[in-house]
Amino acid sequence: MNKQLENLKVLVTGGAGFIGSNLCEFLTDSGAFVRCLDNFSTGKKDNIKDLISNKNFELIEGDITDLDTCIEACDNIDYVLHHAALGSVPRSVKNPILTNLVNISGFLNMLVASKNQNVKRFIYAASSSTYGDSKELPKIEDNIGSPLSPYAITKYVNELYALNFNKLYNIDTIGLRYFNVFGEKQDPDGPYAAVIPKFINSFLNFESPIINGDGFHSRDFTYIDNVIQINVLAILTSNKNALNQIYNVACGQRTNLNQLVEGIRENLKDYNYKLKNLKVINGKERDGDVLHSLASIEKAKTLLNYYPKFDFKKGLKKTISWYLKKNESKKKS
Repeated sequence: MNKQLENLKVLVTGGAGFIGSNLCEFLTDSGAFVRCLDNFSTGKKDNIKDLISNKNFELIEGDITDLDTCIEACDNIDYVLHHAALGSVPRSVKNPILTNLVNISGFLNMLVASKNQNVKRFIYAASSSTYGDSKELPKIEDNIGSPLSPYAITKYVNELYALNFNKLYNIDTIGLRYFNVFGEKQDPDGPYAAVIPKFINSFLNFESPIINGDGFHSRDFTYIDNVIQINVLAILTSNKNALNQIYNVACGQRTNLNQLVEGIRENLKDYNYKLKNLKVINGKERDGDVLHSLASIEKAKTLLNYYPKFDFKKGLKKTISWYLKKNESKKKS
């Protein structure tokens, strides 16, 4: 809860998704009016079921590929948190046309709607995939490589459009390059599920987790509360130098997939001792995957005063606790 958000009017696109629904919940709890725009292609109504009756919450079921819907959603809004997108590198490799339609045309619609409706600030989910084949570690915002997937291309184009719209139309934007976000409400099912919920789900179902590759691919896993934290900082900042910038959103820690599996195993040792003997299966590497990812968060510290409250271990413990509760409630129902 943050009292500074009280009475602000915020649109969260993709508000029924994993990150979006957590943002909607935090903002409404803080007294902001929240409008959620989602077409439920990947978002879930279950993620926002507790918000539907809240007088500070409004749901628009619609698609960002429709400009009129975007204009309607931005009406009388102070801040846009744009999280509607078609995620997943493998999905973009399989269907680049749909990924382009949603992530570029949809993004452009939201920028135009925000400009036309005089939104104060447009804050959007960018991606660490933009770093592409850059070997530099840690990743620094100004140094990127060539994109390795259609998804990465779309997220880089988003950044170019946002900065261009500031120069042409004077709308303030902030891009947040997320590094492998995880936490409560993240979907463990489906072919494009993220690795942490997928692995947790495998353990809870006594199934061997499948690692793509040798397990030494590394990521800067970032707990959801850190993402909420920086979105709030992006809304509230009065530092003009912080606007029209792109920031890494991470912890500045690197964890490989083998370490991740052992971390999950350790957190679940009291759940069932047999899990210690569950073996990992190594599959083939995925096309378009980045080998290593580690963020520098110095820019976000300097300009937004972003100091993440949760490191990887604390975030993983809280996440596993949530999935255990969810698993228990499933058994009872």
